Amino acid sequence: MPSLPTEPPLSLRPDEVHLWVVEPERVSEPRLLSAYLAMINAEERERHSRFRFDKHKLQFLVSHALVRVTLSRYAPVPPEAWRFAVNAYGRPEITGDGLPRLRFNLSHTDGMAVCAVALDTDVGADVEYSGRPGQTVELADSFFARSEVHALRALPAEHQRERFFDYWTLKESYIKARGAGLSLPLDQFAFHLEAGQPPRISFDPRMVDDPETWQFVQLRLAPEHPAAVAVRRTRGLPLTVRCQRTVPLAGDGPPWLVPAC
Repeated sequence: MPSLPTEPPLSLRPDEVHLWVVEPERVSEPRLLSAYLAMINAEERERHSRFRFDKHKLQFLVSHALVRVTLSRYAPVPPEAWRFAVNAYGRPEITGDGLPRLRFNLSHTDGMAVCAVALDTDVGADVEYSGRPGQTVELADSFFARSEVHALRALPAEHQRERFFDYWTLKESYIKARGAGLSLPLDQFAFHLEAGQPPRISFDPRMVDDPETWQFVQLRLAPEHPAAVAVRRTRGLPLTVRCQRTVPLAGDGPPWLVPAC
């Protein structure tokens, strides 16, 4: 069975987020897939078995192995030994005594999975496949804040789809960082995008949140894979998102890239 490298645990500073990136559909080596299946727990294996299509089985297996292998790079814990508890909205958190104060968030879509890791602060990540069929821009009219809809519709038609995914990944990253999922109404907070500036967030008073306590980073992981990271960190403080492309248990490829993969 493949094993983790023997290097010392990676360090993680409070002003960093590490984003680990894998392309699940490129992982086909039987010994790797067997190792992934062996490391996930019984509940994860049961969920894995419920997927109807092999593509979705593979995405689930590789992305959940990514979480376990990634966390083991920061602490002397075997991938199969990590234990998680979920909150009322399904967000998993690490459980166990004497472990680093790691927080993580997983996102996967067709062609890409990402795991964001931060130290002792809320973090959320989202990656989307912008080539997916079905409605995109039309959804904004029903679910986005009015300022976002106005800014989106003011763009030339050929640019609206790209901007839709800019908003969507940012919104998903925020609600995932909050750990409340779609219980947070998407039209009660808005993103403001200006060229050359980091994304800013504003809130409807009903959200009871402070925009000054959040920072956001947008990434383009592939031509059709936009992504975003949300971090609960005071606006204006330094923040670096470091990316690493990887295949769990099979090496890490190129050195760290900053700020985008």
